[in-house]
Amino acid sequence: MQQQTGSSGFPEIRVPALLTFLALILGFVIGTAFRGQAGFAPVQGIAEEVGSLWLKLLQLTILPLVIGLVVTGISQTLAAAGGGRLARRAVLMFVAVLLFAGTMSAILVPVLLGLFPIPDAAAAALSGGGATDPGKVPGFAEILEAMVPSNIFSAAANGAMLPVVIFAALFALACTRIAEAPRRSLLTFFEGLAMAMMVIVGWVLMLAPIGVLGLAISLGAKTGADAIGGLAHYIVIVSAAGLVVLLASVAIALVIGRRPLGGFAKAMLPVYAVAISTQSSLASLPAMLAASRKLGVREATADFVLPLAVAIFRGTSPAMNMGVAIYAAYLTGTPLSPWALGAGVLVAFLVSLSSVSLPGTLSFVVSVGPIAMAMGVPIEPLALLVAVEMLPDIMRTLGNVTADVAVTTAVDKRGEAEA
Repeated sequence: MQQQTGSSGFPEIRVPALLTFLALILGFVIGTAFRGQAGFAPVQGIAEEVGSLWLKLLQLTILPLVIGLVVTGISQTLAAAGGGRLARRAVLMFVAVLLFAGTMSAILVPVLLGLFPIPDAAAAALSGGGATDPGKVPGFAEILEAMVPSNIFSAAANGAMLPVVIFAALFALACTRIAEAPRRSLLTFFEGLAMAMMVIVGWVLMLAPIGVLGLAISLGAKTGADAIGGLAHYIVIVSAAGLVVLLASVAIALVIGRRPLGGFAKAMLPVYAVAISTQSSLASLPAMLAASRKLGVREATADFVLPLAVAIFRGTSPAMNMGVAIYAAYLTGTPLSPWALGAGVLVAFLVSLSSVSLPGTLSFVVSVGPIAMAMGVPIEPLALLVAVEMLPDIMRTLGNVTADVAVTTAVDKRGEAEA
């Protein structure tokens, strides 16, 4: 199981990622083995209903959780940026990397899916019943109108995620302009909301093996083994977006941080060993501190920037989460205009500030759902894609720790130049 061990006061969340992955495999085996056999139809129907109910429970929690996390996450980022020149340099680097990551993914993933398209059989199998009529591609006017609704409560009730996330971000920004006492009261409320909703999401994800088992049995009975190739294709495409962030982070260390490639690679090897085994940036913090010292980063810089990075920065989040949402769009035949992709990048950036130090599966639910909803992409495919998240999550963690250390070297180098 994956576990949240952050020190932010958020409740500990245990996610049965391995059991969920095994349930996916078992469901495919059962559904494929009994496909078309007499008497299996009632079992298939029950499995499909169980999976559908679990998906509805998952959707139920997304909106209030995202509101609480966006307000608290952005408030935390703004507070960090006000902590002095070193903090401002670090936060600016974080913002630059996150915006680059989301924009890069919005360009790269459609290109990859054009060069290596999803097999038709796999697309039909993994769409999760969320396939839509392509219809008209939304333009700039439609996206702009969606960003500024006349009634934010009506938008929230209709599941319009883009205006809700933007409103939450503006609300967090406005909180910095009011007196300390009411500001603390408001932030305490939203932090409590996020905590309570995370507990509920944790309960729902504890049922993930059962829900995914039901979905996989139904899917296997309908499509046979077609979905397996699609899941492998998905893992490669989404991990490629994370790999680009990792390589870009190495470039930051080499070009801005002015560290040699060999020295950086040698220092990062122990970090990667911890990251792969734990799939946690937080658990990798001691190894990252040691790597920074090997790279000659000043102790004062490393001791400040790396914990800050673990708290508010997850370099691969916009890239890989955008990749998942775009993949879901291609699975369901949803058209994506440049404006829709831009809306996705914006939401991916804002949500990435709000879901750090969460277990990979929980972060997947919190982050990808709002991005897909903001782009008008059905989220039904996410119910199955979450079952294999433990595999792309290895790339997420490797990219995150690389970005953390690389940004630390860059901030330290700039500090030396200004000293």
